[in-house]
Amino acid sequence: MTTIAPAVGLGIAVLLAGNLPWGAVLAPLNLRLWPQVPWALLPMAVYLWLYWRFIGGRLGSRATAETRRTFLRAGPLAPDVWPMALVTGLVGFGGLVLLLLTMARLMVMPESTPLTMPAGMPALAGFLLIVMSSVVAAVTEEAGFRGYMQGPIERRYGLLPAIAINGVMFGLLHFPSHPGAVASMLPYYVAVAGVYGGLTWAADSILPAVVLHAGGDVWSLTRLWLTGKPEWQLGTASPPVATAGLDAAFGMTAAGTALLAALFIYMCRMLATNRDRSLGGEQR
Repeated sequence: MTTIAPAVGLGIAVLLAGNLPWGAVLAPLNLRLWPQVPWALLPMAVYLWLYWRFIGGRLGSRATAETRRTFLRAGPLAPDVWPMALVTGLVGFGGLVLLLLTMARLMVMPESTPLTMPAGMPALAGFLLIVMSSVVAAVTEEAGFRGYMQGPIERRYGLLPAIAINGVMFGLLHFPSHPGAVASMLPYYVAVAGVYGGLTWAADSILPAVVLHAGGDVWSLTRLWLTGKPEWQLGTASPPVATAGLDAAFGMTAAGTALLAALFIYMCRMLATNRDRSLGGEQR
């Protein structure tokens, strides 16, 4: 508990310090004041740059700079490691898609609050706000959850407890998206944390997770904007198992989920080995 509680608290503090200026101030103001122009992008970009440098130990007190750098866990990757890291993350994303299809046969997936833009806002301006929201979420959530929260717990207790803890917290803090289905959606968020957290462990850096998280959020938020459906409502055509029983389609999605999960774990181990070899080559 001496490691877990402070890591959880610090991770949430890092998340909120980066996320709230956009989610609570700049984005809502842009939607109300002069929505024809995405003017909030510039001040948020400046703030996000300063925020990233501070939590990474490049600004602020020198006495805590090294500790903040270690907690952020945003070290650069060798050029030959990046492609494998991104492919590994995409395999994990594939497993998440199949997990959602499997869950949709076992439970009623919750609705989500629609994403709307004010009348008169150009589509491009709305899309640029979505992109910035995705970048802010990726940077702050990976810094908070996979950096400051997962790192200390992982070093003390191991990877699996660290992923489980930050996955549960990751899910609980997404309750505004589906307040009536927090518990039932926790397996999904723990799985998401498994992909981002496993990738961070394998690369020993949050950077690949930040890139994939941003891209995934652009897709999911744009889908929500255009269709009114969140990413967890991918499969609704097939009847639930409770009424239709087990069938070949359910068996295939469940087996595919397990297969891609196993492949993702294998690729994470290979990525960690390749990363160590690249580091060894650089040191020589």
